[in-house]
Amino acid sequence: MKLAQLITRLIDLFYVGPIRKLLPQQTFRYAACGGGNLVINWIVYALLYDVLLGFDYLNLGFVYLSRHTAALGITFPITLLTGYWLQSRISFKGSPLSDRVSLVRYTISTLGSLAINYICLKLFVEWCHIYPTWAQVLTSLITVVYSYLVQKRWTFKGA
Repeated sequence: MKLAQLITRLIDLFYVGPIRKLLPQQTFRYAACGGGNLVINWIVYALLYDVLLGFDYLNLGFVYLSRHTAALGITFPITLLTGYWLQSRISFKGSPLSDRVSLVRYTISTLGSLAINYICLKLFVEWCHIYPTWAQVLTSLITVVYSYLVQKRWTFKGA
Protein backbone atom coordinates (compact mmCIF):
# COMPACT_ATOMS: atom_id res chain seq x y z
CA MET A 1 0.00 0.00 0.00
CA LYS A 2 1.29 3.44 -0.92
CA LEU A 3 1.80 6.14 1.70
CA ALA A 4 -0.96 8.33 0.20
CA GLN A 5 -3.44 5.46 0.38
CA LEU A 6 -2.46 4.75 3.98
CA ILE A 7 -2.89 8.40 5.00
CA THR A 8 -6.21 8.59 3.13
CA ARG A 9 -7.54 5.52 4.93
CA LEU A 10 -6.39 6.91 8.27
CA ILE A 11 -8.12 10.24 7.62
CA ASP A 12 -11.29 8.51 6.42
CA LEU A 13 -11.50 6.58 9.71
CA PHE A 14 -12.49 9.88 11.32
CA TYR A 15 -15.00 10.83 8.61
CA VAL A 16 -18.03 9.51 10.48
CA GLY A 17 -21.45 10.45 11.81
CA PRO A 18 -22.04 14.16 12.28
CA ILE A 19 -18.90 15.09 10.34
CA ARG A 20 -20.32 13.39 7.22
CA LYS A 21 -23.42 15.55 7.52
CA LEU A 22 -21.41 18.73 8.02
CA LEU A 23 -18.60 18.44 5.48
CA PRO A 24 -18.07 16.88 2.07
CA GLN A 25 -15.35 14.23 2.13
CA GLN A 26 -12.97 16.34 0.01
CA THR A 27 -13.28 19.27 2.42
CA PHE A 28 -12.67 16.95 5.38
CA ARG A 29 -9.58 15.50 3.71
CA TYR A 30 -8.37 19.01 2.88
CA ALA A 31 -8.82 20.07 6.50
CA ALA A 32 -6.98 17.00 7.77
CA CYS A 33 -4.09 17.37 5.32
CA GLY A 34 -3.93 21.13 5.76
CA GLY A 35 -4.10 20.73 9.51
CA GLY A 36 -1.29 18.19 9.46
CA ASN A 37 0.83 20.46 7.28
CA LEU A 38 0.02 23.39 9.56
CA VAL A 39 1.26 21.44 12.58
CA ILE A 40 4.44 20.58 10.66
CA ASN A 41 4.79 24.31 9.90
CA TRP A 42 4.36 25.31 13.55
CA ILE A 43 6.84 22.70 14.77
CA VAL A 44 9.51 23.59 12.20
CA TYR A 45 8.99 27.32 12.80
CA ALA A 46 9.21 26.92 16.59
CA LEU A 47 12.34 24.75 16.34
CA LEU A 48 13.99 27.25 14.04
CA TYR A 49 12.98 30.35 16.00
CA ASP A 50 13.40 29.01 19.54
CA VAL A 51 16.29 26.55 19.11
CA LEU A 52 18.32 26.74 15.91
CA LEU A 53 18.51 30.41 14.92
CA GLY A 54 20.79 32.11 17.40
CA PHE A 55 20.61 35.71 16.18
CA ASP A 56 18.30 38.67 16.44
CA TYR A 57 19.12 40.00 12.96
CA LEU A 58 20.93 38.30 10.11
CA ASN A 59 22.95 40.57 7.80
CA LEU A 60 22.87 39.13 4.28
CA GLY A 61 24.86 42.05 2.90
CA PHE A 62 21.93 43.57 1.03
CA VAL A 63 19.21 43.14 3.66
CA TYR A 64 18.82 42.45 7.37
CA LEU A 65 16.48 39.63 8.31
CA SER A 66 14.92 39.38 11.74
CA ARG A 67 14.92 35.95 13.34
CA HIS A 68 11.16 35.51 12.91
CA THR A 69 11.39 36.46 9.22
CA ALA A 70 14.32 34.08 8.66
CA ALA A 71 12.39 31.27 10.35
CA LEU A 72 9.45 31.97 8.03
CA GLY A 73 11.72 31.94 4.97
CA ILE A 74 13.26 28.60 5.90
CA THR A 75 9.95 27.01 6.84
CA PHE A 76 8.22 28.04 3.60
CA PRO A 77 9.85 25.62 1.11
CA ILE A 78 9.49 22.71 3.53
CA THR A 79 5.77 23.16 4.02
CA LEU A 80 5.29 24.07 0.34
CA LEU A 81 6.47 20.61 -0.68
CA THR A 82 4.73 18.65 2.09
CA GLY A 83 1.51 20.61 1.53
CA TYR A 84 1.54 20.08 -2.23
CA TRP A 85 2.13 16.36 -1.86
CA LEU A 86 -0.68 15.97 0.69
CA GLN A 87 -3.19 18.06 -1.23
CA SER A 88 -2.43 16.62 -4.67
CA ARG A 89 -2.29 12.98 -3.55
CA ILE A 90 -5.07 12.97 -0.95
CA SER A 91 -7.45 15.96 -1.00
CA PHE A 92 -7.60 16.75 -4.70
CA LYS A 93 -6.34 13.51 -6.24
CA GLY A 94 -9.06 13.54 -8.92
CA SER A 95 -7.81 16.76 -10.51
CA PRO A 96 -7.49 16.50 -14.30
CA LEU A 97 -4.55 18.92 -14.26
CA SER A 98 -1.03 17.60 -14.74
CA ASP A 99 1.35 17.55 -11.78
CA ARG A 100 3.44 20.26 -13.43
CA VAL A 101 0.47 22.62 -13.89
CA SER A 102 -0.94 21.99 -10.42
CA LEU A 103 2.51 22.41 -8.80
CA VAL A 104 2.99 25.78 -10.54
CA ARG A 105 -0.51 26.85 -9.49
CA TYR A 106 0.05 25.55 -5.97
CA THR A 107 3.30 27.50 -5.73
CA ILE A 108 1.60 30.70 -6.92
CA SER A 109 -1.29 30.26 -4.47
CA THR A 110 1.16 29.49 -1.69
CA LEU A 111 3.15 32.62 -2.51
CA GLY A 112 -0.12 34.50 -1.91
CA SER A 113 -0.35 32.73 1.44
CA LEU A 114 3.27 33.66 2.14
CA ALA A 115 2.53 37.33 1.42
CA ILE A 116 -0.45 37.25 3.79
CA ASN A 117 1.71 35.38 6.31
CA TYR A 118 4.55 37.91 6.08
CA ILE A 119 2.27 40.94 6.43
CA CYS A 120 0.36 39.46 9.37
CA LEU A 121 3.55 38.27 11.07
CA LYS A 122 5.10 41.73 10.81
CA LEU A 123 1.88 43.31 12.09
CA PHE A 124 1.45 40.92 15.02
CA VAL A 125 5.12 40.83 16.11
CA GLU A 126 6.30 44.36 15.46
CA TRP A 127 3.14 46.39 16.02
CA CYS A 128 1.03 44.27 18.35
CA HIS A 129 4.06 42.83 20.22
CA ILE A 130 2.76 39.27 20.18
CA TYR A 131 5.40 36.59 20.78
CA PRO A 132 6.54 35.36 17.32
CA THR A 133 5.59 31.71 17.71
CA TRP A 134 2.04 32.62 18.78
CA ALA A 135 1.86 35.30 16.09
CA GLN A 136 2.72 32.58 13.55
CA VAL A 137 -0.13 30.42 14.85
CA LEU A 138 -2.62 33.30 14.52
CA THR A 139 -1.31 34.17 11.07
CA SER A 140 -1.61 30.58 9.90
CA LEU A 141 -5.24 30.48 10.89
CA ILE A 142 -5.92 33.55 8.74
CA THR A 143 -4.26 32.05 5.68
CA VAL A 144 -6.25 28.79 5.91
CA VAL A 145 -9.42 30.34 4.50
CA TYR A 146 -7.58 32.00 1.60
CA SER A 147 -5.65 28.82 0.85
CA TYR A 148 -8.68 26.53 0.76
CA LEU A 149 -10.65 28.77 -1.57
CA VAL A 150 -7.79 29.23 -4.01
CA GLN A 151 -6.80 25.56 -4.05
CA LYS A 152 -10.33 24.30 -4.57
CA ARG A 153 -11.32 26.82 -7.22
CA TRP A 154 -8.04 27.24 -9.11
CA THR A 155 -5.03 25.13 -8.10
CA PHE A 156 -6.73 21.73 -8.35
CA LYS A 157 -9.75 22.88 -10.36
CA GLY A 158 -11.97 20.01 -11.43
CA ALA A 159 -10.99 17.62 -8.66
